[in-house]
Amino acid sequence: MEVSAENSRIPSDERDDTLKPLDLKVIAEMTADAEAKRPTWSGQLEFILASVGYAVGLGNVWRFPYLCYSSGGGAFMVPYFTMLFLCGVPLLFMEYVVGQYTRLGPVHAIAKICPLLKGVGLATVVISFVFCTYYNVLMSWALFYFFNSFGATLPWTSCNNTWNAVGNCSSGFPGNATHLQSASQQFFDHRLLEKSSGIEEAGGLRWELFGYLLIAWVAVYFCIFKGVKSTGKVAHFTAIFPYFILFALLINNVQLPGAREGILYFVTPVWSKLFEVKVWVNAAAQVFNSIGIAFGSMISMASYNKFNNNILRDALIVSFTNSFTSILAGFVIFSAIGYMAHIHNLPVDNIATDGKHQAWKDHRENASLFLGSWEHFFFFLTWRKGFQHVHVAVTFIKDEFGHKIPFLKREMLALAVCVVCFVLGIPHVTKGGIYVFQLMDHYTAVVSLVLLAFFEVLAVCWIFGVSRLSLMVKRMLGKTPNIYFRLCWLLLCPLLVLCIMISSIVQYTPARYGTYTYPVWAECVGWCVSLVSVVWIPLGAIQEIYSNKGSLRQRLKTAMTPTIDLDAEDPSLEKHNPASETLFTSGA
Repeated sequence: MEVSAENSRIPSDERDDTLKPLDLKVIAEMTADAEAKRPTWSGQLEFILASVGYAVGLGNVWRFPYLCYSSGGGAFMVPYFTMLFLCGVPLLFMEYVVGQYTRLGPVHAIAKICPLLKGVGLATVVISFVFCTYYNVLMSWALFYFFNSFGATLPWTSCNNTWNAVGNCSSGFPGNATHLQSASQQFFDHRLLEKSSGIEEAGGLRWELFGYLLIAWVAVYFCIFKGVKSTGKVAHFTAIFPYFILFALLINNVQLPGAREGILYFVTPVWSKLFEVKVWVNAAAQVFNSIGIAFGSMISMASYNKFNNNILRDALIVSFTNSFTSILAGFVIFSAIGYMAHIHNLPVDNIATDGKHQAWKDHRENASLFLGSWEHFFFFLTWRKGFQHVHVAVTFIKDEFGHKIPFLKREMLALAVCVVCFVLGIPHVTKGGIYVFQLMDHYTAVVSLVLLAFFEVLAVCWIFGVSRLSLMVKRMLGKTPNIYFRLCWLLLCPLLVLCIMISSIVQYTPARYGTYTYPVWAECVGWCVSLVSVVWIPLGAIQEIYSNKGSLRQRLKTAMTPTIDLDAEDPSLEKHNPASETLFTSGA
């Protein structure tokens, strides 16, 4: 990276590290100037709450309890917490370090750390953008249930509605009667979705869902239009309120008959499951995905921290709050499942079924117990996680073009991103929208994410190197990370992520929705969706090598050399050369 003469620094070996009073005054003025150019969180608590709000989602509330059920009950806690300590906490801390030190979003931060894999940063932005175009559709579903929960009786608990197929409907839990559908399933399929026969039959728009989707995106916009200033204020409510609902549900559920049997089923360990490789892979994947590694959101949020913020403390708080929520949700879910088994006179293992999308289906059977609380809870879970993904795209565009277009205001930029995402989400609220949703989710959250995670860890932990990463920590926190973090970054995290990637490839299955099989053309569309994000990794590497000079070996060496100034006490004080900040230029 070429830096102008006025921005050049005295070599570290010739510099007097003793700061005089005048030096401290100049640094204070430069720090204030840097923070004025890039906003920061109003307080440390806002960053923690925003991170917790992003990390905690539907995976904690339903996927984690289901994995416990299918992977040895209480025994699943052993691989889960092992993977949390060896993979989750170190990688979250790593992303915080990268974001806070560079004070840049994931695209430009990765480009400075490892120019060869600068495409990884752009890929995380693309996958977050794709993710929020369909993930926020869940908010429209939550709003639909919310506004349909105010009647005298909940419409998904009865078979006496116009949308019910009476001969095929069970107002209770159908159990092993596979020819029957529950009332809640029919409400979901025939009333909410008005589901068509397949992706080939798009049908018309579901205008109710269209309106709810519009309301959801308006809510997202007003959460992010002022950047971290508005997001931080919203986080005080959205990150805390769902816990009141969880505890209220737990207090209610544990008093119900059968709750004890459900909880015992949840916590009773089946130690033989620990010898199955799949259980350990599932534990690693759950930790990895629930914390939100490789989406770029954690790097983006950390980039708005002050330079000396204690991110080690924050990483521990967020990681363990996320795990606590998963365990708390497990008690809530299985106490309710125990009650369902009791009233339908069925064994617990006939109630707990596949965790994929069950949060939107099977819990309707006992929603009448919760007096609509699930609708509030699911709305807040999807809402708060949804607007964090939009932040990633807005941060990238602002970092990339902010110096080129002075009049590019964040409010207008956020509005433009929200409008585009809303338009791209419209196919999901057609009568065939559920098939589009499932296809997008499978090829984005399953296929693309694990590849991005592997290349991100490769770029930061191995190519950039643990020694440089440790130096960044020392600059910010005053001490180097201990041997635990260095060992995890150097060896354990890359190997674990590699194992997850290999396992995902070996266990890959085409997308399905229930018994519906997608046509070949839809599978091709799904792979194109996956490639939309992944393709930037090889393209970025090819462009970087091509733009360098010398032999192939010299070009590779240059491409693997970071451009970030590790001699700077605070890189945010530098006046960056705009030409060097463009992503696809030499030495980004």
